[in-house]
Amino acid sequence: MEETPLVKGEMISSQTYISDKNMIHELEQKGYGEIEKEKLLLKQFETLYLLYVKKLILKKGKKQFDFNSFMNICQKTDPEILTKFLIYRDLRNRGYVVKDGFGFGSDFRVYERGHFGEKGAKFLIFGLNEGQQEKMGNLQKKVEEITQMGKEPIIAVIERRGEIIYYKINRMNFHENKARLEESFQV
Repeated sequence: MEETPLVKGEMISSQTYISDKNMIHELEQKGYGEIEKEKLLLKQFETLYLLYVKKLILKKGKKQFDFNSFMNICQKTDPEILTKFLIYRDLRNRGYVVKDGFGFGSDFRVYERGHFGEKGAKFLIFGLNEGQQEKMGNLQKKVEEITQMGKEPIIAVIERRGEIIYYKINRMNFHENKARLEESFQV
């Protein structure tokens, strides 16, 4: 991981806030969190990542939370948090700046290396667990919306062993072949 100093965070509800002005600036420059009322609000997957790499001390009052205890809290409100964390961790470890997706069924916006803060996100990534079913129409709609925004849609498939494989996808056109379909079923 890039050299991020140890950060102190405060948990309010199930959100993580950073108050230290120097830490806010440092983390924001590296693509973490969003400024909210002069504090930095971290997304749950960002908090999990910083806990995982032991760069965050997270407290609520006097109680301190580690990766596992915070993961348990997150899973109560977001059943997909483990999938999001695994993808986020993998992309961060590969050197990408990763932000929350903005709809269209995407989980993340991913910036080209070295372009965060200069250009918009190049990729929109949505995760699927191996064996998870996705309707072709839904997939086609997501891809269409993402490409219309000028972004590249990518599916991140998490294998059962936790390995992540990325598939870049393009627009799809499905034509209805009723006549051929009916011919094939005639006896």
